[in-house]
Amino acid sequence: MIQKINSSQFIGHGPIKVLYPGSAISGTDTGIGSIGRIDHPEINSNTVIKMHPHINDEILSYFRTGEAEHSDSEGFVKVIGGKTLMLMKAGRSFFHEEKIMGQQETMEGLQIFIRPEKKDLNPQVVFLELESLHSENSWRLIGSPNPETEFQFSSHTWIYDMKLLKGSTSEIPELPAENLTALLYVFQGSAEVNSSIDIKKKECIVFKDEAISIKASEDSELVLFFTDEQGEIYKGGMYSGNQM
Repeated sequence: MIQKINSSQFIGHGPIKVLYPGSAISGTDTGIGSIGRIDHPEINSNTVIKMHPHINDEILSYFRTGEAEHSDSEGFVKVIGGKTLMLMKAGRSFFHEEKIMGQQETMEGLQIFIRPEKKDLNPQVVFLELESLHSENSWRLIGSPNPETEFQFSSHTWIYDMKLLKGSTSEIPELPAENLTALLYVFQGSAEVNSSIDIKKKECIVFKDEAISIKASEDSELVLFFTDEQGEIYKGGMYSGNQM
């Protein structure tokens, strides 16, 4: 079964729109498995997001335009954005601040809050330098639970991205494990799924055990999540946890 989540499910009136994906399909959990929360910020330059805490969240900063200077309680200071991604594994306690740089370009991307496998893990910050900004017409693995990926989640979570060019088609990659639930998010553009479901920017579909074919109605940037809903996860994270 395929369930569509519309952009109307986002909450927030400022530059950061917040999606609790489970809220659209469940009355018991604001997340879906380990996918706790997805933020879609569009923040003007010369903005400072002051030092603030995270506890028991694993946060992937996936900004596609603009740059920010990141600083944190682990002592890291680094410019992120574009080809430079960041995974903050907050664990028992973590603080960070972002200073949006530049004079004109809006910083837009995703902050993805993944639920950790266990409570109070040691904090860790990892940076990933992509070879290219986009992976055109081919799925690219961004993070997984496997140690061979630079972004390693503690829970059973996989994240891919792809820029699907107008008129091109794609299927989802081979499942990395059995009995996984998938969420396909449109970051930019629009696409048609199985010749019957239209999804556009800030919309997504959730599915399991479904054959999926995607056709780009225009150049489209897609982010694909897999999660094991039966896997061990901690649902009490500050932002990723169940808010019900």
